Parts: sequence; structure tokens; C-alpha cells
Amino acid sequence: MRRVGLSRPPETARYRSPRQIARQVPVAGHDSGSGRPVVEPGAPRRVRIGGMLWSVPGASPPDERLRVMPWWLVLVGLLLAALLGWWVLHWLLGEADSATAPDTRATLRIDAIRTGLTVVAGTGGGLALLLAARRQWISERAQRHQEVVAAADQAHRDRVQAHTEAVAEAGQRHQERQAETAAHDAAERRLTELYTRAVELLGNDNAAVRLGGLHALERLGQDNPAQRTTIVGVLCAYLRMPSPDDDARETEVRRSAQRVLTRHLRADGDAYWPGMRLDLTGARLDDFDAAGCTLDDADLTGATCTGTTRFTGATVTGRLALGARFDTLVLDEVAGDATIVLDDARVTGGLSADGAEIGGRLSCRRATLGETSWRGATFRRTVTFDHTTVTGSASFRDAVFHGGLSMEHTTFGGEAGFRRARFADMALFRWTEFGADASFADARFAGAASFGRARFHGPVSFEGVTLARRPLFDQARATTSGTHTWPDGTHVERLDTDWLLLTDP
Repeated sequence: MRRVGLSRPPETARYRSPRQIARQVPVAGHDSGSGRPVVEPGAPRRVRIGGMLWSVPGASPPDERLRVMPWWLVLVGLLLAALLGWWVLHWLLGEADSATAPDTRATLRIDAIRTGLTVVAGTGGGLALLLAARRQWISERAQRHQEVVAAADQAHRDRVQAHTEAVAEAGQRHQERQAETAAHDAAERRLTELYTRAVELLGNDNAAVRLGGLHALERLGQDNPAQRTTIVGVLCAYLRMPSPDDDARETEVRRSAQRVLTRHLRADGDAYWPGMRLDLTGARLDDFDAAGCTLDDADLTGATCTGTTRFTGATVTGRLALGARFDTLVLDEVAGDATIVLDDARVTGGLSADGAEIGGRLSCRRATLGETSWRGATFRRTVTFDHTTVTGSASFRDAVFHGGLSMEHTTFGGEAGFRRARFADMALFRWTEFGADASFADARFAGAASFGRARFHGPVSFEGVTLARRPLFDQARATTSGTHTWPDGTHVERLDTDWLLLTDP
């Protein structure tokens, strides 16, 4: 009966030292027929040393496995040499014995012995040379193996060094990030504490303490640009809070808050805070002075502004909402492309916007204005004064309207002056009430002009006017008590003792 057991694979049946053999595993693949590794020229290979695999770029193809020479092969070689020498000696002695002469036979026998020994010595020398060649080949193979192992070891050391450096660099970066995070957290905590303390001071019952809170917030915003929007919001909220009318100390605190806001809205130094937006809806302001400020979206809708509110020389962008109550409003030399909204505004004193350069729309619907002046103002876009009441005089002398002008249902309680005004587009004065003198002398109308159903309660002058087309006066009326100068071609007839009727031909 044959015993059946587990057989060990030939690759693992014999222990081989890492110094004796390096098993190289190519990365290219295996031959489909024999299953042996296929090594492509120049392909990187992995070398197994001990129990680990090492990647050796450009390693030489794997050598054949070195087999240990058995000791009996040496004995077989010596035996073969002796047999060869014996056979040669035997043959030569046989040839020598065939000689007839005794002297010749003796000489031949000596030569035969000498020749046999020479053959034995030559054969032994050949075996010795073969063993020496094998020893040299083994030495060269070991040298090549040592070089491969040294290259793998150097590559491993390089990788270990690179990994160590990468780990150290990552650790350093991590420590730096932790330090930055800690510093940022500390700064944020300190900033929060300062902000909280300043707000608490602003809410104190003592006016002097509130003033200190204002200046603390101002300093905090000056030193921390990221907090400026929040601080401006807090100051605006403070101004929106109701306050007693007869508290002089609170009035001074509010004036200080206004000065803090406007001081940082002037683009004339390091104190400028760009990009700030003012939300002063419903606020109570006293002598608010934003002259020379740069305003992005300022909203004063519903605010009560006592004293004189100044925007002289301000640069406005976005939207400037002024639908509030003003004692006096000054917009002289205002410039910018902002949309200015005066809808439902109440100006009991005067409104002055002389020399203003308004690049956006101007809307002044349903407003009530005292004496108003727009001398030399330039309007780049549409201007609307529909349903607005001007209780005092209104002057648009030398004003330039690049867009359309609408003053429908507008009431002028005093003189309305448009002398040397320029209208580049349509100008509508329909249903407009002119309570006193109305002057369009030397004005220039490049577009259509309509005064349909307007009422002129005082003298009207169109002297020197330049018209691109005949204006419309459809059913307009003028008082009979004044002296009027109408454009050429205007049809005027007496309606009754008080009114003249103007019609279009």
C-alpha cells in the first residue's frame, strides 16, 4: 500500500539564507503556459529579503537557483580520472608488450607509464580548473546579490528618511495650526469680552457711562475691521431707540453716536470704514452732519431729523432713502449713482441741492417741501415730483435733466423758476398748479413738453425758450391778472373774468 501524505513545494522544501539568494518578483505578470514570472526589460521588481518585499527599480533578471554540489561528485570525478588513467596505461602497456626487442619493450613500458600518469594529472587538473571556475562564478553571483541587497537597503533607508521627514513636517504643520487656532480663539474671546462690555456700558443709565461705551465701540471697530459692520449696526440701533425730548444729556449722547458714525464714513484717512450701510429707519437725529461722507445704502425712512441735516458734498451709491421729517435738508454738491428717494418726505424749512450731480433716479412723490433749490443740479436719469407740494419758492435755474422729468399734480405755492434749464427728454407738467410766477425763460426743450390742464395763478414767461417741438397746453388755464409770454403758436382765449384757456391747434 502506498502512503499518501502532504508533499512540500520545492520552493519551500529547502531553507535558503537571504545572503544566499534574493527571490525577485516581477510586476509585469506570468507566462500563460508555464506560469513562471515574465520580466519586462527595465520594469521595477520586488525583492524578497527574509520575510519582507523590497522594490528595486531596474533590477537585473532573476538568476537560476544555485544548487549545492554533492560531495560524491568529487569522488566520481576522481574515480573517472583514475579509470581513464588506468585504461590509457593498460592500452599503452599492451602496445609496449607487442614489441619484440626487450630494450624497446622496456622503453615503451616506461613511456606508457609516464603517459598514463600525465593523463591522470591532466584530468585532475581539468577537474581542479572546473572547480575553480565554479568557485569564481559563485563569488561573482554573491557579489551581484550583495549589490542588489545594498540597493534595496539604500532605497529602504531613503524611503524611511523621506517618511520621517514627511511625518515631522506634518507634525510641525499640525502644531502651527493648533497654535494659530489657539491664538484665534483667544483673540475672539477677548474681542467678545470687549464687545459685551462696551454694549453694557452703552445701556447704562448714566449718560457719561454711555458716552464711554460709544468710544469703546469706536476703538473696537477701528482696531478690528471685521467687527465694523456689527458696531455700525449697534450705533444705528441705539439711534433708532426712542428717547425723551427734554433730556439734554441723552441728546448729547445721540449727537456723539452720530459723530462716531459720520467720522468713519469720510474717505480722507485711516479712520475711514468702507462699505458701511446705515439703517436709521425711524431714528431720531439732531443736526445730523454727513457732509463729505461716502454712503452705501443709507436709509432714513420715517426718521425725525431736527435742526439741519447735511449731506453736502457726499458721495452716494446704492440707495439713499430720505422719506423722513426734516427741519432743514442740505444736499448741495451731492454726487454718485445712487437712487435718491424723497417719497413722503416732510421738509418744513428749506431743501437745498445746488450743484448736485445725481447719477441715479430721483423720486420725490407725495412729498411736502418748504423752499427748495436745485440750481445748477444735473440729473442723469428720470426725475419725478408727482403729487408733491412745495409751499415756498422752487428754483431749478440752470438745472440739466438728461432723463425724463415728471411733475404731474405738483403744487408750487411760491415762485417756480426754470430759467436756462435744459430738458433733454420728455418734460411733463400736467395738472401742475403754479401758485405764483412760473418762469421758463431761456430754457431748452429737446424733447416733448406737456402742460396739459396745468393752472398758472401768476405771470408765466417762456421768453427766449428753445423748443424742438411745439409744447402741449391741452385745456391749461392761466390767470387773467398777470402778464404772460407764451411760445409761438400757442392758442389763448378768454374763458371768464379770472381765467384764460390755452388749447392746442
